[in-house]
Amino acid sequence: MADPKAMSLRFPDPEQRAAIAAAAKEAGVSMQEYILSAAYERATAVEARFLEAFKASVSRSNEAFTTEPGASDPTPEQRAAEQQAHSTLETEGQGRAA
Repeated sequence: MADPKAMSLRFPDPEQRAAIAAAAKEAGVSMQEYILSAAYERATAVEARFLEAFKASVSRSNEAFTTEPGASDPTPEQRAAEQQAHSTLETEGQGRAA
């Protein structure tokens, strides 16, 4: 009976298996440990990129909220155009539903 803790290592490409086996042997670890370590490193790299992007996003958001009050407020003309567009969309929507 196989060890229940063992991973099933199946590779459709024999060259890929040989390359991984050689790399694991060179690192002095089992193939399982080598593969799991590589997967962990990749996952943590993805996490690090996500966190960097998140921090940049937070920084941009902070900049938007720390701008001078009124700097990002729409002008009266922009408000009127927005209200007109909203009214037009509501009217078109009601016309299609009828």
